Amino acid sequence: MRLNRLATPISVFISTLFAAPLAYATNGMNLDAYGALAGGMGGASYAYDASNSAIMSNPATLGLKKDNTNNLGVGITMLMPDVSSSHPMAGESASSGNLYLMPSMSFIKRAGNWVFGAGVLAQGGMGTEYGAGSNLFAGGMSMMGTPAAMSGEDIRSEVGVGRLMFPVTYKVTEAISVAAQVDYVWATMDVKMDIDGSTFSQMLQPNATVGSASGSLVNTLGGMIQAGQISNVNYARYEFSDNNDFSGAAKGQGFAGKLGFHFKVSENFMIGATYHTKTYLDDLDASNAKVQMGVVMGGQTMTVPVTGKISVLNFQWPETYGFGVSWKPTNELMLVSDIKFLRWASAMKDFSMRFTADGAQGNPMAQGLVSGGGTELTSTLHQNWENQTVIMVGGQYMVLPGVALRLGYNYADNPVPDATLNPLFPAIEKSHYTLGFGWRINAANSLAASLTIAPEVEATNPNTGITSYHSQSVFRANYNYTF
Repeated sequence: MRLNRLATPISVFISTLFAAPLAYATNGMNLDAYGALAGGMGGASYAYDASNSAIMSNPATLGLKKDNTNNLGVGITMLMPDVSSSHPMAGESASSGNLYLMPSMSFIKRAGNWVFGAGVLAQGGMGTEYGAGSNLFAGGMSMMGTPAAMSGEDIRSEVGVGRLMFPVTYKVTEAISVAAQVDYVWATMDVKMDIDGSTFSQMLQPNATVGSASGSLVNTLGGMIQAGQISNVNYARYEFSDNNDFSGAAKGQGFAGKLGFHFKVSENFMIGATYHTKTYLDDLDASNAKVQMGVVMGGQTMTVPVTGKISVLNFQWPETYGFGVSWKPTNELMLVSDIKFLRWASAMKDFSMRFTADGAQGNPMAQGLVSGGGTELTSTLHQNWENQTVIMVGGQYMVLPGVALRLGYNYADNPVPDATLNPLFPAIEKSHYTLGFGWRINAANSLAASLTIAPEVEATNPNTGITSYHSQSVFRANYNYTF
């Protein structure tokens, strides 16, 4: 279990807000919902007042807030994934990454026809943790096609993306609101990953379907193989991790934007639409990184750890757009539905890393590689994610004045092709069932909570024979103070 206890509430809460809390998401890498209100209704949030969390969905709905009011919101999301992987020859291994905490904070002000403010929330991410000696990663094939042991060390991944957002909404008329928003975006990543020698060998070939590996480190390694100094390569291991629940070793930052539109057709029927740009993030850079080679020299298996820096190249969040409707057939009942399109195909075509070795190496064999000119390795694993459509439906019923019960359903296509499915990144969830409640305590104070249950799904990579399993529950709670 990976769990941060918020021992000193104010200082730790503020610090974790700006540390891009790591998430395990369910619409690809995207969260299924933002905020407990929408979380209880399948994530639908484009066409009604979804509280301050609208800055993550459709900021134009902020125009539904009452004039001359201020809204302060705080929240917490608890993501509880259950992930495992199996292989017929190696058994099943369970990921220990099963609890992630994600706080949020926002302030929104309406003054006349203008609404503005700021908020910080986690966008999403993904991650798994398999311990040292995991059965799944205990073996593989060497570069020469013979069975070979991998590193035997722990295998893990964590990807987190957070946003500090500045919405501006304008009420063109009493019925129409438009919005524009600037988002400061930051991303963090940890990776500890073994690639078996056979796969690494394929990556050295032109136009390989699995990916590519090139650079002076590869050339030097190849020269040592041709000279007979190295007779085999069992595996290559990539490692950069800070083992921090709220950040990753590799970090990058940048910007994105949102546009929103909302139209109150009548008091009982509303529509909304939104567009989110693709992010413009710098490369994610990590110092104190390592590429470790398991090689055979003189009949002896040896480990060659090369230290240096790694950059994750062109990691971006996808362009997103969608529209939704809200209908109140009675004063007590509200029905909502959204459709969202995530353009993963352009954002997750490849996963690429560039490693640059340090000039001075602590390991003599590693120093020999670097001194021989082996200073750079650029590796690409093809992902070829598909664009994703998400359908969200939900309802709210006021059982008492100020007390609402909510139900919903969220369905997302699996964007990850079986042929590129990696057990470190099994973002394959589809169906999500949601329930929630809201309580307006008085004119100033309100609470909301929701629970999402995503049943287990599985997918098998036909190239590796590895099957990934993923189920998940998500709990959300939000408090809003109006003054």
